[in-house]
Amino acid sequence: MNAAGAEERVVRRARLRIGALVGLVIAALLGLVGAISYGVMLHSQERQIDGELAWGVTHGTIAGPPACSWIITYDGTTVDHGVAAPPPGFPLRDALVEVAATGTTQDARIAQDGTVYHVRTARQGDEVVQAVFDARFQLADRRHLLIAFAVAAGAGALAAVVSGVVVGRRAVAPLADALQRQRRFVADASHELRTPIAQVHARAQLLVRRARAADDDVQARDLDRLVATTRRLGEIVDELLMSARLASAHDTAATRPDSTDVDVAALVDEAVTADAARAAARGVTITALTDDGLPRVRGVESALRRVVAELLTNALAHTPPGGHVAVCASTAEQGHTVEVVVTDTGEGFDPGDTERIFDRFHRGPGNDERRFGLGLALLREVVTSHGGTIRAVGHPGEGATFTVRLPAAGHRVGAGGDAGRVESASRAPARL
Repeated sequence: MNAAGAEERVVRRARLRIGALVGLVIAALLGLVGAISYGVMLHSQERQIDGELAWGVTHGTIAGPPACSWIITYDGTTVDHGVAAPPPGFPLRDALVEVAATGTTQDARIAQDGTVYHVRTARQGDEVVQAVFDARFQLADRRHLLIAFAVAAGAGALAAVVSGVVVGRRAVAPLADALQRQRRFVADASHELRTPIAQVHARAQLLVRRARAADDDVQARDLDRLVATTRRLGEIVDELLMSARLASAHDTAATRPDSTDVDVAALVDEAVTADAARAAARGVTITALTDDGLPRVRGVESALRRVVAELLTNALAHTPPGGHVAVCASTAEQGHTVEVVVTDTGEGFDPGDTERIFDRFHRGPGNDERRFGLGLALLREVVTSHGGTIRAVGHPGEGATFTVRLPAAGHRVGAGGDAGRVESASRAPARL
């Protein structure tokens, strides 16, 4: 996935998170209101039941529904429950006998037959009165309240999530617009800077020639540094421009109008031939190995050429004299993938930098000149925009290996697959 797609995913996740948080807050508030309401109802019902029982043992009657209350009396020998027979298990004879003996009031709750019976046994004069209250209607009210609040909480949470997504979309819209404006600014500024930088570079080269023609070595050295600086400045601008173009492309490289079936083996041979003289001057040997009949890769040839060339340049820059750089292009995954591996015997890298290798403007240790932090980040954008992965492995003093995998033409990885993932086992610091 290209940088624009990654930014869009971040913005989309931000919208969803805002919506989810709003929904959770609303649901929590509804739950709190429901808990308070349930507590108030429970307290009110308990007071009502306590009042009914107190009235029953004092006056011998309960104002509740006839089918839900019973008054039982005990004179020491006979138990009288009146006309209405109490539920099975009542009266509580042990309580009647004990209260008759001690005179101490007893309260009990008996859960049976899907309801709860509240029982109070107390002495009234020469008799013991036992009031039994069936709380089935109170329990039903509690269940209805819980169901109502559950439905309300669910509907409220859903509505809150929807409204939260809408609010999140509006809240994140300025961020998305800012990112788009940033990409446009980088692209426009880079494009406008290319011409004046090229002119300054050409003028600096002309001044170097004049200084050398006049045998002014001091001025020539200073102007050489100016030429090198303007060249590096031009490289930075080119990298920024390419990065901005990749970020603004919503389609993958394979679907762009300038995409073709690219011969990766030819790109490897071309990069090795171009750097052969520089490698010989540094005392570094280069070997290239490509499989016969290597499948082509669908994409932008200039971008893929830069990937191979920059990986090779990176390896040469960090391989001391007498070292070796190998570039291999082969097939993998039963011919569905083209793999380019660049291995060097150079200084290697610290595995502690593995998570930051492809971060923009990250600088690993070293004193090389081209340490502006855009190279590896840019290569990652190019590779992932082609549906591929890039991976680096190495250790200090043991060299480094960069592996690029690209889907062969006709074997594109679908959206949402693994193609957009950047693999890393032990990654190098940004050395490009």
